[in-house]
Amino acid sequence: MYTSMKKIHKDKDVEPTEFEESVAQAFFDLENTNQDLKSDLKDLYINSAVQIDVSGSRKAVVIHVPYRLRKAFRKVHVKLVRELEKKFSGKDVILIATRRILRPPKKGSAVQRPRSRTLTAVHEAMLEDIVLPAEIVGKRTRYRIDGSKIMKVEPLMSYYLVTLQLGSKC
Repeated sequence: MYTSMKKIHKDKDVEPTEFEESVAQAFFDLENTNQDLKSDLKDLYINSAVQIDVSGSRKAVVIHVPYRLRKAFRKVHVKLVRELEKKFSGKDVILIATRRILRPPKKGSAVQRPRSRTLTAVHEAMLEDIVLPAEIVGKRTRYRIDGSKIMKVEPLMSYYLVTLQLGSKC
């Protein structure tokens, strides 16, 4: 029988948490009720889901999807996020592909790790997943006196707004 448990695949037979089961149930319900997403969601599943606190009282649902299914998720990203935000009562929904970070090879080792498995490359790719419908056109890193860092990211959409505003003033 086809149930919501087919929508979540955990590594090494780990049991999903209660929240992950609710996210899997939401995927299952969307597949069965929404005709637009039915064919697209048929073969898709998730790896894990976590609810995190964002600024203040806001919460976000971070859903990890398999790396090899990221292109299929990107096709339905806008519709899927909109429907999931309705299901989770206004919480922000973020889809991130599960990527692997490999440590640097030891000295004297002939094996080199791929560039896509470095810490920096994985973090950059995750940042692109977070701002997905848009593209990143600029990044600024601000260092405070106490040693903390703030990274400001400019997505493509705001870039066009800024250039349009500047163009209309000239």
